Amino acid sequence: MIRPAEPADVPAILKLIRELADYEHLLDQCIATEALLTKNLFGPERAAEILVAIRDNAIVGYAIFFKTFSTFLARPGIYLEDIYVQPQHRGKGIGKGMLREIARIAVSRDYGRVEWSVLDWNAPSIAFYKSLGAFPLEEWTMFRLTGDSLKQFGSV
Repeated sequence: MIRPAEPADVPAILKLIRELADYEHLLDQCIATEALLTKNLFGPERAAEILVAIRDNAIVGYAIFFKTFSTFLARPGIYLEDIYVQPQHRGKGIGKGMLREIARIAVSRDYGRVEWSVLDWNAPSIAFYKSLGAFPLEEWTMFRLTGDSLKQFGSV
């Protein structure tokens, strides 16, 4: 079952976020807390939406996404920040189901696209996304401003 997350799901979601960070070799950068997730996913200024995947009465996956805008399409879109399914539950259609639900949301809202990033070494995910009809934007390079650099640049 795939459904929108509820505030009571936050502890399970945080556990999965930490699993994903560990898989991506980024656990040292994962500073998410239950309080931050609750505030930013369920508070008055909700920053993103989240779906959870339930199997055997447990949350085994999640997808976090938010609204973007394409100037070329002159329409909103969805950016998929994270999609994660625990390894023991992969290959059962859960990830595909969550992506399909996000695509349905985009279509129902008349959005122009769904996009996301994937680590270039993550061959299984890349093959999976290509099997769905998604394609890489190989001519684009993502940039990020964060931490002290963001604070310093944004304080001038």
